[in-house]
Amino acid sequence: MDFTEKKLIIFDFDGTLINSIPDLTAAVNIMLSHFKAKPLSIAQVTPFIGNGAQPLVQRALEASFPKDDLTESLFEDAFTRYLEAYKSITCKDTFMYPGVLDTLNYLDQKGYSMVICTNKPYAYIAPILEALEIKSFFKLWVGEDSLPEKKPSAMPLLHLTEAMGTSIAHSVMVGDSKNDILAAQNAGMQSIGVSYGYNYNENISDYNPTVVADQFTELQDLF
Repeated sequence: MDFTEKKLIIFDFDGTLINSIPDLTAAVNIMLSHFKAKPLSIAQVTPFIGNGAQPLVQRALEASFPKDDLTESLFEDAFTRYLEAYKSITCKDTFMYPGVLDTLNYLDQKGYSMVICTNKPYAYIAPILEALEIKSFFKLWVGEDSLPEKKPSAMPLLHLTEAMGTSIAHSVMVGDSKNDILAAQNAGMQSIGVSYGYNYNENISDYNPTVVADQFTELQDLF
């Protein structure tokens, strides 16, 4: 199996290109500290990541408060405080996975167009790309709030292929989460599942991506 005929590579962000868990966990704990709740560990927060910022905050609150205390007003306050906290530490301890920079260089030199489809809020994407000095590799990116639907809906993938002037057949989705693989399947697109990411502590192979890669550098053998 190879993907040399592809023209567009759509990348997930968190858990695929970058490990943002330290900063996401820190932001969650800054939020929780306002309510005098105990901090959560990285191991506790990791399975909460993948569906976007609101589900992350909701799951953190559910892990920290009795069910009767989980009011709408608490969530709204907590969500605002989480966003403020994450904005202040967006790329403090976030880092690229091994081989990402070399592989992006390789794919860029091969002439592939690269974009990002993430369930992270749109406003946080560019600052991280800039801080990690990889913004120039990507032509376009969409976040959870860019369109009416987010992954696992096919809508973001269909939007990106159209915006980049290519087809589903000439595009491939690369991600670590079931949301990435399901979005690709819903769009009728091939996919590469990376096994080192978050994915709610589930095996990415369980969702039947076209190919599973254990390291990001394996993409150099596929393209």
